[in-house]
Amino acid sequence: MSTATPTRPRRRQAPSHRPPALDVRRPRHWSMSRATVNSVLLLATLYMLLPLLWLLTASAKNTGDLVSGRTLTPDRWHLGENLANLAAVGDGVYFRWYLNSLLYAGGGAALCALICVAAGYAFHVYGFSGKEKLFGLVLLGVLVPTTALALPMYLLASQVGIVNSFWAVFLPSLVNPFGVYLARVFCGGYIPGEVLEAARTDGAGELRTFWSIGLRMVMPGFVTIFLFQFTAIWNNFFLPLVMLSDTQLFPVSLGLYAWNAQTHAFPAYYPLVVTGSLLAVIPLIVAFVALQRFWKAGMTAGAVK
Repeated sequence: MSTATPTRPRRRQAPSHRPPALDVRRPRHWSMSRATVNSVLLLATLYMLLPLLWLLTASAKNTGDLVSGRTLTPDRWHLGENLANLAAVGDGVYFRWYLNSLLYAGGGAALCALICVAAGYAFHVYGFSGKEKLFGLVLLGVLVPTTALALPMYLLASQVGIVNSFWAVFLPSLVNPFGVYLARVFCGGYIPGEVLEAARTDGAGELRTFWSIGLRMVMPGFVTIFLFQFTAIWNNFFLPLVMLSDTQLFPVSLGLYAWNAQTHAFPAYYPLVVTGSLLAVIPLIVAFVALQRFWKAGMTAGAVK
């Protein structure tokens, strides 16, 4: 005979007398409200755009309006006249300075970014004795300001015999210790070792692997270093001041400084300096707008597996 196992009676749970949890949220402080944050951001935007707005309006004024202080409410707009005078002064020397700045900044930033990416790739991929000590020496170069290196570079350039030449300004712009550090960080985040091993297994050499795979994968870092260096070279003033004495080799920054120094004796240079400053901003804006898509691609890299 089979005996049925008696079932134990279930204990009834005592009703809970705890009140339901209330969703009590502390009210935000007034300094963290959305309206306050948006107001602060709007004020910061206006603060940054105000000099550009002044430059846009001042470049369309004549000498009388600039000297009298009527920058935002001129009697007439003289932008076309100022551009014509800018092209006529010194047989168009301003646009020669403009071309020099494009060569210094464009070529120097491109080669510097390539050198920095190659160095950062080598520090990330290869192992050799003294690698970290050498990289520490590179980081030490970040701590040295560029103005402190102008005089030693001038002495070196004088010994080599390239003072007052194109190469005296171009060659120092190819060195950027911070770019090497940034390139190593980008290589560590964008270049997986499995991809390099697969390329070597397929028979690709080290240069082919770097040029076809490594450089393409770290393109956001290349663009970042290029923009940083392009801005630094374009705005560079002290190094050309030390190296150059021929006005035909001046960049825009040094040429406008030379004109601005003459405004006390010749007030007619005021509109030329302001109009030239407006044109000098255009390459920086174009470079950032045209290359920002690489930053967007780098921000979303690895988000989808």
